[in-house]
Amino acid sequence: MSGSLPFYQKNHRHYDRGYRNKETASKMSQYQSSSSSRYFAGSSTSATSSSRGLRVSSHSGLEESRLSPIPKRTKPTYLAVDKENQIIGYVIPIFRGSQEFATGFSDTEESRVRDMARRDLFSSGLEMERSELISRKEAMRESADRICLNKRIHDQEEHSKRMNEDSLMHPPEFVIKPRSHTVWEKQCVRLHCTVTGWPNPRVVWYKNNVAIESIANPGKYKLESRYSVHSLDINRCDFDDTAQYHVSAMNSKGELSAFASVVVKRFKGEVDEYMPAPRRASTKDGPVSEYGVTFQTHIVDKFGVSFGREGETMSLGCTVVIYPSLHRYQPEVQWYKDGVLLSPSKWYQMHWSGDRATLTLAHLNKEDEGLYTLRVTTKSGYETYSSYVFVRDSDAEMEGAPGAPLDVRCLDANKDYIIVTWKQPAVDGGHSILGYFVDRCEVGTNHWIQCNDTPVKFARFPVTGLVEGRSYVFRVRAINNSGMSHPSRVSEPVAAMDPGDRARLRGTSAPWTGQIIVTEEEPAEGIVPGRPLELQVTEATKNYVVLSWKPPGEKGLEGVRYYVEKCVSGTDTWQRVNTEIPVKSPRFALFDLAEGKSYSFRVRCCNPAGVGEPSDPTEATTVGDKLDIPSAPSKVVPIRNTDTSVVVSWVASSDAKELVGYYIEGSIVGSNVWEPCNNKPVNVTRFICHGLMTGEKYVFRVRAVNAAGLSGFSPESEPVEVKAAIASPAPPFGISVLECVRDSMVLAWKQPSFIGGADISGYFVDYREVVDGVPGKWHEANIKAVSERAYRVSDLMENRKYQFQVRAANMAGVGIPSLPSDTFPCKEWTIAVPGPPHDLQVREVRNDSLVLLWKPPVYQGRDAVNGFYIDIKEEDAPVEAWRSVNNKATEKTYMKIKNLKEGEVFVFRVRAQNKAGVGKTSEVTEPVSAVTKPGTNEISVAVDDDGIISLNFECCDLTPDSKFVWSKNYEEITDASRLTMETKGNKSKAVFNTPAEEDIGIYSCIVTHTDGASSSYDLSEQELKRLLEVSHDHKFPIIPLKSELAVELLEKGRVRFWLQAEKISADGKVDYVFNENLISQGEKYKMNFDKSTGVIEMIMESLTPADEGTFTFRLKDGKATNQSSLVLIGDVFKGLQKESEFQMKEWVRKQGPHFIEYLSYEVTPECCVLLKCKVGNVKKETSALWYKDGQEIKADEHLGFTEGVLKLEIAQISKKDSGVYEVVLKDDRGKDTSKLNLTDQGFKDLMNEVFSFIANSSTPLKITSTDEGIRLYTFVNFYNDLLQVTWHYKDSAISFSDRIKSGVVGEQLWLQITEPTEKDTGKYAIEFHDGKGGLRRTVELAGQAFDDAFAEFQRLKSAAIAEKGRARVAGGLPDVVTIQEGKALNLTCNISGDPVPKVTWLKNDREITSDDHCILKFESGKFASFTITAVNTSDTGKYSILVKNKYGTESGDFTVSVFIPEEAAGKKK
Repeated sequence: MSGSLPFYQKNHRHYDRGYRNKETASKMSQYQSSSSSRYFAGSSTSATSSSRGLRVSSHSGLEESRLSPIPKRTKPTYLAVDKENQIIGYVIPIFRGSQEFATGFSDTEESRVRDMARRDLFSSGLEMERSELISRKEAMRESADRICLNKRIHDQEEHSKRMNEDSLMHPPEFVIKPRSHTVWEKQCVRLHCTVTGWPNPRVVWYKNNVAIESIANPGKYKLESRYSVHSLDINRCDFDDTAQYHVSAMNSKGELSAFASVVVKRFKGEVDEYMPAPRRASTKDGPVSEYGVTFQTHIVDKFGVSFGREGETMSLGCTVVIYPSLHRYQPEVQWYKDGVLLSPSKWYQMHWSGDRATLTLAHLNKEDEGLYTLRVTTKSGYETYSSYVFVRDSDAEMEGAPGAPLDVRCLDANKDYIIVTWKQPAVDGGHSILGYFVDRCEVGTNHWIQCNDTPVKFARFPVTGLVEGRSYVFRVRAINNSGMSHPSRVSEPVAAMDPGDRARLRGTSAPWTGQIIVTEEEPAEGIVPGRPLELQVTEATKNYVVLSWKPPGEKGLEGVRYYVEKCVSGTDTWQRVNTEIPVKSPRFALFDLAEGKSYSFRVRCCNPAGVGEPSDPTEATTVGDKLDIPSAPSKVVPIRNTDTSVVVSWVASSDAKELVGYYIEGSIVGSNVWEPCNNKPVNVTRFICHGLMTGEKYVFRVRAVNAAGLSGFSPESEPVEVKAAIASPAPPFGISVLECVRDSMVLAWKQPSFIGGADISGYFVDYREVVDGVPGKWHEANIKAVSERAYRVSDLMENRKYQFQVRAANMAGVGIPSLPSDTFPCKEWTIAVPGPPHDLQVREVRNDSLVLLWKPPVYQGRDAVNGFYIDIKEEDAPVEAWRSVNNKATEKTYMKIKNLKEGEVFVFRVRAQNKAGVGKTSEVTEPVSAVTKPGTNEISVAVDDDGIISLNFECCDLTPDSKFVWSKNYEEITDASRLTMETKGNKSKAVFNTPAEEDIGIYSCIVTHTDGASSSYDLSEQELKRLLEVSHDHKFPIIPLKSELAVELLEKGRVRFWLQAEKISADGKVDYVFNENLISQGEKYKMNFDKSTGVIEMIMESLTPADEGTFTFRLKDGKATNQSSLVLIGDVFKGLQKESEFQMKEWVRKQGPHFIEYLSYEVTPECCVLLKCKVGNVKKETSALWYKDGQEIKADEHLGFTEGVLKLEIAQISKKDSGVYEVVLKDDRGKDTSKLNLTDQGFKDLMNEVFSFIANSSTPLKITSTDEGIRLYTFVNFYNDLLQVTWHYKDSAISFSDRIKSGVVGEQLWLQITEPTEKDTGKYAIEFHDGKGGLRRTVELAGQAFDDAFAEFQRLKSAAIAEKGRARVAGGLPDVVTIQEGKALNLTCNISGDPVPKVTWLKNDREITSDDHCILKFESGKFASFTITAVNTSDTGKYSILVKNKYGTESGDFTVSVFIPEEAAGKKK
């Protein structure tokens, strides 16, 4: 028989069942011999004979019996399994029939068995059954006796061991070793093991060979040891917990270790990559490493985003630099794909050359698409680098054929049945995929067989008709109307065999759980099997139905097969499906069922004894796809990422079942050609599409996929231009002070070196006070961003010291703050000369010249600034090398500096002067190299055929965000009346509208977002005259106009553009131009030209956003020409469009719900603001929605809708409530909106009304006293930060100073008079401003009221002076000083007190005096110093300083400890 086997089956491990049983028996024999002493009743040789029957019985089920006279049947298993086919123990039958237990009986028992066998041939069935029953009872009784005897022997041996301790001692042994774990971040993990040994072993846990101490890491590690079970709990794992752990057990007999690894992974997120960030093991003093070596790992020469095609070979490589470089040191180099560790295989080949790691993908398939990560691990941590690999479909053999399916897998493998699944391709070739063909190939051959005759659309197919014990691989092909795709990558090999047999063969040895399950099984000869159990339909499509069931629970399972029967619902006729061959597996797939019909199914068991009863029928099942194709995703949003990639996000498909993932497609706007962005489905809702063309605009769409098919496409996204995303700017630098007064300082700073790819929209300034060198908390100086690089910080304290920091902001957000500035004192400048100029900028750098710009100083000095001096020096030159560029002061704020040395690096500064002299120097500019950059162009002047004079500038280094900014005399041109700027591509042109003498000046152009591209042109008086002459020669006669081009609105919102020429002939022509594009008569434009009157008009039905721009009427009559333009952009266009739309919609509005009274506000007595409006023509279905600045306001208790009035209450209004409020009414008839602008003046008017209520709630002014003076105050019911008040003294506004201040505390408004005198008596008033008449509260501070307040002030002041003048030790002394013998000790502390305190020094509570060894000083009445010139051991002790004056006494203590270096070294050893 074996000789006739095919060659490929001779080397096949599963082709014969006996082969498997022999291998299993060998493993069981080894396992039993090593563990029989632990798991069976006895271990001594004396128990061998008595337990032989039990032991042989356990073997008899694992090897083929040679004594059985009956034909061989299917062999039973003696491994107990759970519901998931996991082995949990052994099943030891008590009786398996006389044939299999012959070797376990005595001679008498054997003869009785033979007699019973002979009687079976002649006796009746009743006698045979009675004999078997007696034999069974006797065998069970004898087995029980043997088990009891084995237990007694085992107990005696255990007692003998306890009595003889020496023989009991043995080294540690791991009964259960710790196992490795892979967990997610922030999860907890437990490593545990069971250790035996005598004496009891000492167990220690290690992490990367470092002992773990739970006390040193409380809450992180927990160690437990109970009854020889030892565990290590790691709480809330992070990346630092990824390591190799081992546990060591040691006693007097020896030591043993066991190892386990813990890998902590991170969930894949929006910007996260699959692998964790590089880890750095560090401590307070620096990196920690093993063996005294700290490795620094750098990954350079990295592979980028890669693109390949199916069938190609691709190599990914990185150069790894490890410092220090140790000879023969081998780091751990690992490759991951989508977070899964890769192992060498025929698909992946890994190589490490010592400094370069390479991963070779031998044969690309779409399954290889994903994020690849290189991880290099050393003793000091690890570094990772990741990049994406995209795999495109190979060229189809037939044009229009679909791409190959991917990710073919095998599920639910049984003896003759396997389910094959796959994923649909992203490319369908332009035609819908009709279905898929599944092919199989037996391992060891190259013969592929098609499994289905007709294509299946469902991406899952049951393959039947397999040969039990043989292994197969599968592949899938897609087909459409154009042809067949390439086959997919083959699946992993899978064997057609029972899942239980596969589970037993998966391990190398039998597992043990400490549990022996003893069962009794009757012999099964001649017994018809029972009903199958739990029959159900596990899968139903229009092509097939899959049934599954469980074997019957009673006897008769050996050699069991199954018949499947079906019945059309509504009938009683059952038809057998598999009439010829019964199936072996408890699974079955039915084909050729009528789609749409309902069927019931049942199953029968059969064996050689007959066919059993049918199972319970299933519920009626309708043939059809149960899994629906997912709905299309929605809301596809593309976001700029890099100059070749875009981040695409979308909203997931709703109610999608068994979703496989998503395919993304992109198309260049206008091309209508869609290309797949991924060829492997992604199961997230955010994906980075690479390989796009820089500068092009793309649209994207997404569709979902599951086993049922691909969904429809989502709506197309908005177009997005492929260019680098913007980022927040870098921090500014160079903070300096421009002016300082008593309570404010003006700061200046330099623009960040990196602005993030977008223009800076403003800056934010923070400040903090510095007291005795200790900085305080940061405070915001401005809430609204400032656009200038200078800002006045107010509300500072005079003679205090401050530090500042600045943050820049752009449309991407606010950047990180700058480094804290130097410490500046807030002290008023009184110098006569000016302060420093600021905001120095360098432009138009050439080989021998450049232009320097600056802004005048904020602090003018005694007189106005009348000139500036510019200083220059080489960057590396000393300070003495500064020299002046101009000997005569210039009044301009710019200068062109000439005669520079080419290639030299210079720095500049500027000084301002007035009549008093030259002031402070500005901050020095950044170093500038006098070199003309390659590609630099200059501004050129041109006059066209129409006589138009223009300045032209071209930039070769233009970026997508660059803008041309034109200036006159280096001030940006904002008035378009003189110049019109036009930009096309990398060229910009400034056209003179009507050149005249007022246009004389220096014109410059700078290109933003470049490396300083700029140029200038000096238009002098002589040059202007020359250009006007040239222009006059180029011009043609013009057609005179009575009126220029104008616009007006007609009824129903129609827009009329018109002009009138004075005279025009019948040959005159008109070109209608919009944004330099000719427009003609059509549905949108209606043109009329009355040549008799010269009236030219164009009428538009309505205006759309696309109509924003410049409208021009160009007239031509022979040689005479003229044109008139009307610019409708910005607010002008929006106003016109709004008015047009209003007139169009007004009549439509009143057909549906509309506003009778538009949105307005009302202030309640509680200072709450109530927004309300009145509506009409509403019905039950009408909805009212509130919005603020475009964001919907959710309904809560502040919203109301009663009697046709909508209300919104705003309590405690503040500046953040400023905005545009809107109410939208809508139903099926239409909608209407009402807006209320509460910004700028509207918000001011509202707040004035609020202030009026606050003023009316104020209390009369009252008088109180403090230790500083007299305070006047009033209370209001509600205070608002925007409230403005003015304090008056004798009907004149009070000028506040350090002596007279005002402020607010809670709802109290107060005026503080410091050190009051008789001159301060009089009438005081507080005035509340509400934009109208306001309100005053007055009080008379005179007579008895002043006397009482002044007396109380004197009392409080005396008490404060006494407390302030008390002697104090302000600080500076440490608690303990440890110093080496022979060193000098110098300590200084601050002393305060008035009068100056007396200072006394004590050592060990005894007064000491100053001498040559111990020098004591008290200087300036503030600083006390303690100096020991050379300390020795006698200086050790407790020292004190005692300060005393008439107001009190205070002391400060410190301890001095002197050590000898030799003693310290000895203790360390």
